[in-house]
Amino acid sequence: MLWEPGGKWEIEELDLDPPNAGEVMVELTASGLCHSDEHLVTGDLPAVLPMVGGHEGAGRVIEVGPGVVDLAVGDPVVMTFLPSCGRCPYCSKGLPNLCNDGAGATLGPQLDGSYRFRSSDGTEIGQMCLLGTFARHTVVPVKSVVKIDEGFPLDLAALVGCGVTTGFGSAVRTAELRAGDTAVIVGVGGIGANAVQGARIAGCRYVVAVDPVEYKRDRALELGATHVAASIDEAWETVSELTRGQLADAAILCTGVAAGADLQPALQLVGKRGRVVVTALANADEETATLSLLDLTLYEKQIRGALFGSSAAQHDVPRLLEMHNLGQLKLRELITREYSLDQVNEGYEDMRAGRNIRGLIRY
Repeated sequence: MLWEPGGKWEIEELDLDPPNAGEVMVELTASGLCHSDEHLVTGDLPAVLPMVGGHEGAGRVIEVGPGVVDLAVGDPVVMTFLPSCGRCPYCSKGLPNLCNDGAGATLGPQLDGSYRFRSSDGTEIGQMCLLGTFARHTVVPVKSVVKIDEGFPLDLAALVGCGVTTGFGSAVRTAELRAGDTAVIVGVGGIGANAVQGARIAGCRYVVAVDPVEYKRDRALELGATHVAASIDEAWETVSELTRGQLADAAILCTGVAAGADLQPALQLVGKRGRVVVTALANADEETATLSLLDLTLYEKQIRGALFGSSAAQHDVPRLLEMHNLGQLKLRELITREYSLDQVNEGYEDMRAGRNIRGLIRY
């Protein structure tokens, strides 16, 4: 858990209340080490601390709260970092990733305003994205849980709770990549690696992955990139030559931290009607971006935000797992290294150093 911004993740023994109405208790098998939890440490993502970290995990239901009828003890589940109520205006419009219940994801308490974790002195402890997958046992809303087929490896299923679905969806749903398109993915971490896979699966003829770390460029080629570059300038030269000057159909920003200065270089990567998708999280105080407004008008270029890859968890999570079973989507290849819970800080040191595509805590 994290006590304050700028601190380290600390291992604590906490009391966990049983699930309330509409909630389940889950015993986790694994949790991914996603960059979004690092944003809690750096303060880029505003949050109310203290908080149990982790928002990408899978396990089994061990207790159900009152009124829960869709899940039973023993069910294997993936926990998704955004809840979906199915009834708010955004869910009703087919945008469950923008569900109103997601508004309090980093505020700490559960949807009913109360807390499930408490320290020995009674301090109430929040849960990252209502989940807190850096605890082996946690209580979460049914709205944040997707039941999956029995027998699917839960350590691999954990990755689909955030990184895989966000990256894949950024390419297939938000960027709307199609067969024959050219795509550029900037940043090959846990999100970008899956944007590469999404572009490959969508049928793009060229997939250019950009990352300054050679190891990540090599992994991008294994995951489906046709070309790699160490910088956006280098990528522009490659894309311009490949497309005879027409440039890319879409560029997807998956850097560790988004910056306003990234937008104009990304816009220069795409041609007429090209889409720039911003999936990376920026500091909450970042309010200035540099770009050519004339390009937006004269070439009809577009800038789109992507939250959870514009995905619908109940529909997309089972489909992605089935795609893995069919050999279309790589999951095990994403895991660079596994860690025990008490190695969580080591895992994030490896992420910051560019040594990991995805680190995984195994319980």
